[in-house]
Amino acid sequence: QVQLVESGGGLVQPGGSLRLSCAASGGTFSSYAMGWFRQAPGKEREFVAAISWRGGTIYYADSVKGRFTISRDNAKNTVALQMNSLKPDDTAVYYCAARSRVVDTTPSEYNYWGQGTQVTVSS
Repeated sequence: QVQLVESGGGLVQPGGSLRLSCAASGGTFSSYAMGWFRQAPGKEREFVAAISWRGGTIYYADSVKGRFTISRDNAKNTVALQMNSLKPDDTAVYYCAARSRVVDTTPSEYNYWGQGTQVTVSS
């Protein structure tokens, strides 16, 4: 069983940056593919970025490609999401998730979820 805790959310102006972090415990972190997802009010949870267990395979949603960067540190059991050039449309609760198989972009394929961290992009 893996426990995930996100941090780093907050209020930022359009064009600004935030770095989200997700700390994992209770499992073999290096064996899990990790993903970031987000959910805005009234909308379904959507894929943002994902990284394979070794970091060799990375996927991004088209809406964040070129602005967001996912990375992981298996020695520290953490995965991060660096978000640059933020837009109001990026406002959502951001979730970290883990799955014990190959990396995937579908939320329902992930077994473990954090509690989420709010990101608000507004002037």
